[in-house]
Amino acid sequence: MTYTDPSRKGETAKVEYDYLVNATGPKLNFAATPGLGPDGHTVSVCTFGHAIEAAKSLKDAIAIMKSGKRQSIVVGVGHGTCTCEGAAFEYTFNVEHEIRAAGVRDLADITYITNEYELGDFGVGGLVFSQNGFQTTSKLWTESLFREREIKAILGAHVEKIEPNEVHYELVDGKKDVLKFDFAMLLPPFRGVDMKAFDRNGVDITEKLFAPSGFMKVDADYSGKPFEEWLASDWPKTYRNPLYPNIFAVGIAFAPPHQISKPRKSPNGTLIAPSPPRTGMPSGIMGKTAILSIRELIKSGANASVASASMSDMGAACVASAGSGLKRGSAASMTMYPVVPDYVKYPNTGRSLEDTFGEIGLAGHWIKLLLHYMFTYKAKARFGWYLIPE
Repeated sequence: MTYTDPSRKGETAKVEYDYLVNATGPKLNFAATPGLGPDGHTVSVCTFGHAIEAAKSLKDAIAIMKSGKRQSIVVGVGHGTCTCEGAAFEYTFNVEHEIRAAGVRDLADITYITNEYELGDFGVGGLVFSQNGFQTTSKLWTESLFREREIKAILGAHVEKIEPNEVHYELVDGKKDVLKFDFAMLLPPFRGVDMKAFDRNGVDITEKLFAPSGFMKVDADYSGKPFEEWLASDWPKTYRNPLYPNIFAVGIAFAPPHQISKPRKSPNGTLIAPSPPRTGMPSGIMGKTAILSIRELIKSGANASVASASMSDMGAACVASAGSGLKRGSAASMTMYPVVPDYVKYPNTGRSLEDTFGEIGLAGHWIKLLLHYMFTYKAKARFGWYLIPE
């Protein structure tokens, strides 16, 4: 390991372990798309520093609009295999809210560019849910929101490169085009943090432990079966590496067996397929599962009964802000169960209609605000922190 603490920066050390949990999160792979990111021609919100710069750039764009000049605003994902479409969706509507609040909405052309085949896919294949006693889909629900806020959408897109004020992209039908912009926030694709692995004898075992994406292999089915043969059981349950069962990988750090949404390729052979989301609530559940398993292994040895939490048997809630304000704020609130659809258990929709729903409004904003303070409290491990769920 290499220290990053300023007082020991550059120092290396070896640390022995009995159990290891890989919870590194992702590497922000801006390099996958030429010109993408803060070192290129777009902004990002993936780190605190990135978000500060993005806010400054947006403020500058609003100032230009206030002077009477029209601006083209682009938000979305910067590669055909990106994940976290929900975050791009959330930022899109926050930007729209800020521009509207500044009184210059009529001078902003806002475009959302995504690798999703349909709006409302969110990297989970879309949702069917109950709303006010009726069945609807996340596609219809999201399309309605885009129409209401007058936001254009470019779907099924792979961003090839970014040049100054230009996004070059390819669509799933093979057509290529250029989108002009004055302000652009595009999320990067993720990959593992590119760690090397060696056994006790110094032999490189990186390829045994990690997938080519850099994410760590766990107890999933990596056979590469076609979409038509995907099963809920393909997904990991314990997040243990099969060759080294004292090693766990959770959250974004584990290698998924395949996408959740149907993958597609353009006639040019370009893969345009949202990677499966594994952040937020699922990450917390996986981390807790790994630690509970380690506790049992310490107590009972190799034959211990370990905890399990497959994403195909795991629910998740997402609250995406659509504008702040205690009286005028708004947020889209969604729940789904399970995250990975199980068409054997739920033949028609892949998910439980009783546990999958969506709403948008002021109540969602209050929930988002409450969760912000609750999770900050939990992260600081203050009194009773363990009572707050993931």
